[in-house]
Amino acid sequence: MKLITAIVQDKDTSKLSNAFVKANVRATRLSTSGGFLRSGNTTFLIAIEDDRMQDVLDIIQKVSQKRKQFMVPPVSLDAGADHVGAYPIEVEVGGATVFTQNIESFHQF
Repeated sequence: MKLITAIVQDKDTSKLSNAFVKANVRATRLSTSGGFLRSGNTTFLIAIEDDRMQDVLDIIQKVSQKRKQFMVPPVSLDAGADHVGAYPIEVEVGGATVFTQNIESFHQF
């Protein structure tokens, strides 16, 4: 068995959950937040048989879309710093960060 940990942007959470249900994939959803943009994410934990792992990865890749959004970088409080970073910049967000691990044992009580 494999453990898939998938971190996706909140905007893709419902669509991905529905795709998992349709494909009969059980997943645990955890609300998380990103460090860089401090925006909401959802982390899915999925224990899956080895032969279904690629199917789950394909679903995640299909549903989790990258998009562009504007953000204002944090302003430095350093008096000598140049305040050029106070204007919004366009960054690419979304998609998915996925980790896979082997599961040594699995128990369901």
